[in-house]
Parts: sequence; C-alpha cells; structure tokens
Amino acid sequence: MFTSAAVHKLAQRLAGPVLGPGDEGYAAEAAGFNQVLQHRPQMVAGVLDAAEIRKAVTFAAETGMPVAVQATGHGPSAAAEGTGLLINTRRMTKVTIDPLTRTARAEAGTQWHHVVEAAAAHGLAPLNGSSPLVGVVGYTLGGGLGLLSRKHGFAADQVTAIDVVTPDGRPRTATAEHNTDLFWALRGGKGNFGVVSAIEFALVPVPHFYGGGLFFPGEFAAEVLDAWRSWTASVPEEMGSSLAFLRMPDMEPIPQFLRGKLVVHIRIAHLGPGDEGERLVAPLRASAPAMVDTLAPMPYTRFADIHNDPAFPIPYNERSLMLRELGQDAAKDLLALAGPASNCTDIMVELRHMGGALGRPPAVAGAVDHREAAFCLATLQLPGGRPDLVVEGMAHRGTGRRYLNFLAGPHTAQLAEHGYGPATYARLGEIKARYDPDNLFRFNHNIVPRAKSL
Repeated sequence: MFTSAAVHKLAQRLAGPVLGPGDEGYAAEAAGFNQVLQHRPQMVAGVLDAAEIRKAVTFAAETGMPVAVQATGHGPSAAAEGTGLLINTRRMTKVTIDPLTRTARAEAGTQWHHVVEAAAAHGLAPLNGSSPLVGVVGYTLGGGLGLLSRKHGFAADQVTAIDVVTPDGRPRTATAEHNTDLFWALRGGKGNFGVVSAIEFALVPVPHFYGGGLFFPGEFAAEVLDAWRSWTASVPEEMGSSLAFLRMPDMEPIPQFLRGKLVVHIRIAHLGPGDEGERLVAPLRASAPAMVDTLAPMPYTRFADIHNDPAFPIPYNERSLMLRELGQDAAKDLLALAGPASNCTDIMVELRHMGGALGRPPAVAGAVDHREAAFCLATLQLPGGRPDLVVEGMAHRGTGRRYLNFLAGPHTAQLAEHGYGPATYARLGEIKARYDPDNLFRFNHNIVPRAKSL
C-alpha cells in the first residue's frame, strides 16, 4: 500500500508537483479532457522535462507501481483508480521547427495547435487531426489519421525519432537505425512501451489550402450520403473529407442551427488552390440545399474550423470500425442505424474517407494495421446510451479492426487486440514482454506481454 510517505519520497526527486488524494490541486492535476473516465491514482506527478520523466518512471519501477500517462486525456480507456502513478506531461510543450529538413520536434505535452502555428511560419504543416487540443504524442502513437493523410499517410509514417523512457527507467532513442523494435512498436502501439518525452517527425508543404464544411438538414441524409460516397471514388489524394451525422444537445456554446436535430456535415480539407477546391466540391453542393456553407480558401492555421470539435471538456464514449467499402447496401445499413428514421442517440456518427497514401506501405514499417480500409466509421455518445449500437450494426461491413485513437470510455482497454492483425499483435506482445514484462504500463489500450512464438 502506497502512502503519503511515497508521495513525499517522489516529491523530493521532482521540481514539478507530486500529489496524493486529498492534496490541494490533486483533482485538477489528474483531470483529462474526456470526462467519461477519471483517473484517481495513488499519486500524480506533473513532470517538467525528460529528466523528471526518467525519475518518475524509475520510482515506479523501484516500487512496482503501475503507471498511467496523460497529456490532454482525449482518449481514456482505463482509469487508474486507487492505485498507480499518473505521470502528467502537459507542462512539456516546447516545439522546434527545422525548415531546412522540414522536420519538427515536439515535447511530450505538446498539443497540435502548438505545432501547426510554429510550422505555418515556414509554409509547412504536420499530419495533425481535426482538433487543435489533442496531444501530439498520444495521437501519433495511435497511428494518427489526419486531415492531410490521404496525400501523406498516417502521422506515424512521418516519425523519424522517438525519445522514450522505458518501464525500467532507462532513456532510449528509437529510430529506423537504433532500437528498431521499439521504433516499430511505438508507431502504432500506443502507450504500452514507456513514456515518450519527445518525438520528431517530418512536415509537409502547404502552399495552398481549401477547407470548411457543408451542413445539410437531416431529411436529406440519404441524398447527401449517396452523393458523398460516390464522389469519394474519383477525388484526388489531395482531397480529404468526412461525413458526419450530428445530433447535438441543446446547450451553449453549440450553434443554434445544430441543436436538437439531425444535421449532416461534410468536412473538407483540400491541399490545393481555391478554384480547384470549388470545382471538386460542386457535386456535393448540388446534392441538397445546404443550411450553412463555410467552404473557402483558408490558411492552414484555421484547420480547427473544419470539424469544429469541442473546445471544452465533456464526457463521451467513442467507438470505431474500419470499413472494407461503402456501397449502396452499406449506406442503407448506416441510414437504418443512424439516419433520420432511426432511434440513434449518438451525438456523432462519422465516416472518414481513407485510401490514397493511407493504403500504401510506409518507407519504414510500423505497427499501424489499417492499410486495407476504405473508410473509418467513428461514433461519439454521451454517457447513458448504447455506444456500440451503430458499430455493431455495421460490423459485417468491417475489416474486423478498430482504430484505437477513436476508442474511449469504459470497456475499451481490452479492445486493443482489435486494432491489429494477428501477426502485428503477436509481435507487439513479444516486444511488450521484453520491455514491460510486468505490464506496469496498463492504463491504456493494453497490449498483454506474451512469450515469443516458437
């Protein structure tokens, strides 16, 4: 049993806060963005740099204390409840851009808006997702399905180096040439192999960008979905898009036109000039009368305006399924589950268009196993309903795999195996057994240590 004496012992090693239950600031230090799960560990440590991460992990290794790691807390899958050390990295936000090599280095607590803003000064951009508040490290370790990914692949494909403190307390740098097993596993294996203190990755040029959204009344869901799915078959890789059925609650600060009704939202992220973007989206505009049309040329720094993800903490369950295809029959299935005549209560049911570079193997292999998917289905639901309803109803259309970055809430930690093919999961388990045989890093989408296959 860990007591306040242990809190005091670790506090003597760190300059950042070390708190136990009952200490002032404990709840705020442990809180994450997604409030569907809340960490209530035996101890929480707010680390300031890589050296403090090493000291915290070494302390955990010495005491046999399980470890949870959090920067922003957007995708919690298992809560540290009454036990464990939570390492909070949110104070580590330094970003370095090298415009000559077109690379970025981001510390453990960096959010995507930090990198986007720094890179934009050089006409560059990372392969970030839809929210500016999501953490760079957690997103990338889960693969990283981003706005520019049809052209440039998963964010994990662009990683060149990872500084990580493994469960034994040792700092290591993983690259394509050094600690290659770790480099492979970290890029897709989530937080199972240690605490990442910094990550380096390539940036891409963005000379032109066209984006925004089209919002349609829910009664046109069938027409809009049919137009969009047909349209995705012929658009170039520079065009990224998604379609979402939205059922937003009647509350501030949600725009009035979205509240209390079904709205279909097409999201556009196009790497090209405005006139080209206008030409490409014309069939979508013609599919039904739009309520709101925000499509226009924009600086990439305004990427958050495309999806308009929540900017305030809320509790939500998140589920996902990778789809083989989206033909007419699959579209009918989805409409029956989430369309205007359904009983769906999910606040969002989204389809993201895959393909392009997402379907090709990267230059350096990693543990991301979604190259064959045509679309990613993701759902968000407030607590109290059936979060798996839509995903289960579409399972016969799926590849059998889930995207781990879109899995959050109770009972999702044990779904890690569903994020990989059998061979990839087996190899991840073997690497886990080498670096974390006691599974100290288990408050995550957990990969169970396993003996090497004979």
